[in-house]
Amino acid sequence: MKRLGRTRPFRTPRGEVVPGSIAEVAYLRLGGLDQWVMIRGENVDNPPLIFLHGGPGWSETAWLRYFNAPLERHFTVVYWDQRGTGKSFTRHIPRASMTVEQFMSDLDELVDAVCNRLGKTKVVIFGHSWGTVLGALYAARFPQKVAVYVGGAQIGDWPTTESRSYAFAVAEAQRQGADRAMKKLRAIGPPPYSADSVFTERTAVLRLDGRASPKEVWKIARAALTAPESSLLDAVGAMRGFRFSMNAMWPEVSRLNLIQLAPILTMPVFLLLGRKDHWVPPETSMDYFNALTAPSKQVVWFEESAHEMFVDEPARFNQTMISLVRPVAAT
Repeated sequence: MKRLGRTRPFRTPRGEVVPGSIAEVAYLRLGGLDQWVMIRGENVDNPPLIFLHGGPGWSETAWLRYFNAPLERHFTVVYWDQRGTGKSFTRHIPRASMTVEQFMSDLDELVDAVCNRLGKTKVVIFGHSWGTVLGALYAARFPQKVAVYVGGAQIGDWPTTESRSYAFAVAEAQRQGADRAMKKLRAIGPPPYSADSVFTERTAVLRLDGRASPKEVWKIARAALTAPESSLLDAVGAMRGFRFSMNAMWPEVSRLNLIQLAPILTMPVFLLLGRKDHWVPPETSMDYFNALTAPSKQVVWFEESAHEMFVDEPARFNQTMISLVRPVAAT
């Protein structure tokens, strides 16, 4: 069942809708499938910014709305639950359609729809985790439609990323004497592995990093449950979509290597990396950065962040997007 939801308009202190603002939520037909899209911005003249969430299959709209809503004053922000994700998940999605090529086509239709709606010719793309692979591949194929590419927790050589994450988990489990984690890690063995094993490895890293404490879990849960467009009804569908997407796409995406597939980008590039990220170790992101050819490229480090720098250091993330990315996009 579709749960479109509503989003609040931007209003003046007198309660009137801000002239030139936009606050829309709809199901757009992308690739023959209805997909949930929300567009929010205080001024439609601002550069459009499309967020590509991670996973595959994990919507981050609630976190972005809770921690990063200030960006809507400087960009026209597009939130998209990708095919099989969140409010775009249904049991009737053909598993055969869950391919990187289909997602590229969906994204291209979304970019065209956003540009037509806002009267623009280019967009800023921010990809996070899996979204960095989709975003970089798209920017390489359609450079005329992308003003700036921003990668958060940038994946480069995906098999190497998984291997280094697993190696960290094993070494840290040994250091901490975490016998239960070590037993589970040895049971799944090193990558390549199945989507189910990914969940096991990620959970182990989360706990070994101390990010599964009640305080950390409550921080994330509170954001997800109290963001303006979120509800408890979305939670079940979100987890089903995540499992479905991972099982359908992991064998393909986990073999990708952007150093080979997207070695050149013809627009300015920014990578935003968490120093404490052990899911996508930043040294693997730097391998891609160093191999990448672009007219300009810059790395911004988030010293206190793990995988989600926009959650761990939201003020710094927002300021980075506003002070570094927006001026480049505006020109």
